[in-house]
Amino acid sequence: MSSAKPTPSRSGPADSKAAHPGEARSSAIMAAGTLVSRFLGFGKTWMLGAALGLGSTVNDTFINANNLPNLIFLLVAGGVFNAVLVPQIIKASKAPDRGADYISRLLTLAIVVLLTLTLLVTLLAPSVIELTTQGYSPPQKSLAVSFAFWCLPQIFFYGLYALLTQVLNANGAFGPAMWAPIMNNIVAIAGLGMFIGIMGANVANPHTLDNWGSFQTFLVAGFSTIGVIAQTAILLIPVFRLRLGLRPRFGWRGVGLGQAARLSVWTLATAAVGQLAFLYVMRIATIPGAERLRLEHAGDPAAATLPGNAVLEVASQLYLLPHSIIALSLATVLFNRMTRASQDGNRAELRNALSHGLRTMAVATVFGALALFALAGPLGMFFSGGRVQDGVMLAQTLTILALSTPFMSANFMMSRVFYANEDARTPFYIQLVLALVNVLSAFCIQFLPFDQIIFAIAILYTGGNILSVVVSAFFLRRLLGHLDGPRIANSYIRMGYAALGSAIAGALALWLLGSYNPDGFSWSSRPAALVTLVVVGPIMLAVYLFLLKVFHVTELRDLLQPLLGRLRRGPAAGPAAAPAAALRTRPERATVSVDTGLIPRISGEFDAASFRAGPEVREEDETSYGRPAGPEGGYLPAEDLPSTAQGGLGRGDIPLPGRRTYQGPAGHNPYFPFGRKKKK
Repeated sequence: MSSAKPTPSRSGPADSKAAHPGEARSSAIMAAGTLVSRFLGFGKTWMLGAALGLGSTVNDTFINANNLPNLIFLLVAGGVFNAVLVPQIIKASKAPDRGADYISRLLTLAIVVLLTLTLLVTLLAPSVIELTTQGYSPPQKSLAVSFAFWCLPQIFFYGLYALLTQVLNANGAFGPAMWAPIMNNIVAIAGLGMFIGIMGANVANPHTLDNWGSFQTFLVAGFSTIGVIAQTAILLIPVFRLRLGLRPRFGWRGVGLGQAARLSVWTLATAAVGQLAFLYVMRIATIPGAERLRLEHAGDPAAATLPGNAVLEVASQLYLLPHSIIALSLATVLFNRMTRASQDGNRAELRNALSHGLRTMAVATVFGALALFALAGPLGMFFSGGRVQDGVMLAQTLTILALSTPFMSANFMMSRVFYANEDARTPFYIQLVLALVNVLSAFCIQFLPFDQIIFAIAILYTGGNILSVVVSAFFLRRLLGHLDGPRIANSYIRMGYAALGSAIAGALALWLLGSYNPDGFSWSSRPAALVTLVVVGPIMLAVYLFLLKVFHVTELRDLLQPLLGRLRRGPAAGPAAAPAAALRTRPERATVSVDTGLIPRISGEFDAASFRAGPEVREEDETSYGRPAGPEGGYLPAEDLPSTAQGGLGRGDIPLPGRRTYQGPAGHNPYFPFGRKKKK
């Protein structure tokens, strides 16, 4: 390494230059894995609708039971994993032994806790179903319990998957966790395919509580759990290839989790409040399905017009698509820039990063909102399971949710500012306000006519997305002074005009295809709906891109350049690679960039991105922030000192999560007696 150390630039582009040579390849692998996983996820949703019917009682019951493992994990353990275990794994990986001893102890402790939690919750499945449903008849409750017994063991494998993901991420292996969910979807699709092949599709052979058996439960719920197991098990291969020598290690005194948990109390509380409120809303969403069953037994044709929580689930997956593909990725990239600005106490740069993120993200989310709104009919029919009425109910629900997509993504980007500023208390207050609104509104919604409950919940989520932006903006103005409002509004208005023109062109194309006629082409079958989507979607996109040029929306270039650049950028070569390697003399700080659920989670799908490491801070020399880099043998600078964000906007006396743990050479922790030789 040269003694003349280059001084890294403080700008974003400079950071990108200091990337690892394989960054472009890793980015491409991760992007491809995510896209394939999303595609197969929608394939699984389509298969489930074909197998059970979108508006059936059996599907409603299964959706509720299959969402429980993810929700319970996030409620009980998700916050702990995100705010406590993830930073510890990232920090421990910097030890001379790559954290083998420390991570072995964390994994052992986490596995013991997860097994205990999973066994307890699974044994209490009848009580869990009782608490999370309302109005179920004894036969429906019995089926729900059967589904739950098969699905609740997923809690253990979700937790283990999150831990293994971070072990891989800490060692620079990001691809496996992005591709592992593909295995989950393939297994689930295989089970649903066997179900359709053996038992028949719902449209031809309706599946009800009266003709449902244990073998059908195994094909649907059993294969769902086997898929989660496969998703976790496949990660063991790359973990073993790391050759860390991980093995069961007991003796957890001095690991530092207690202190980390105390420092992360606001993050944990935020996650708990959001999930509790969401569970209550989901309990209310089970009411229409229970009423539909009673109407079916009474022979009332009104049963076919009652949307249940399966309709809400599919509509949620569709409406989350623009956010999950664009907003999450962009927020992760900009979080580094926000963190650096916060550490420097640079309000203007922090405001500019937020403004840039909101405007750039809107290029995709504004179009996504109006595209989903315009294409709600064909999308509803495609995922309907073959029944037009189910497609209509899905389309109605999607139109309510779609227009709030930009607000949900905007709030997510705004919440990154608080976490970049190491402020976990303000997100808790915002979450508390939203949780109270959700719970009070859901309590009132249960008294509405049964056929309006799901639509009312969709309105509640839309209102919650809008309210969250208003509340977050209130707190951010106190932090930043102003939010660059006129510039943001100007961009959103021009994008809105372009998206509106695109929607009008799409509506015209849909009219020509008969989408507004109950007997039209797109409503004739699911393949016809798919053809409609394939024809109209590109037309809308082309018109949107043209109008963005007409209205001089420069944010389109800002969105496309980084995405295309990350895929096209080749490895650094020659002399350029040496400075990049020289800059990486100090490990990343273990701050956590977590999504603690400012917007209640709508979909039960498990998102590995929720368990990602924190920002990669600017690489400085040994005396960064005016302090020495840390003790000999330590793997994080200034561990026992307060926050490194001195002069920033946050309180400088609050240490980061998990800061007080043993930092000496591996194998010499005085609290780990098992690694020491006994005295003779």
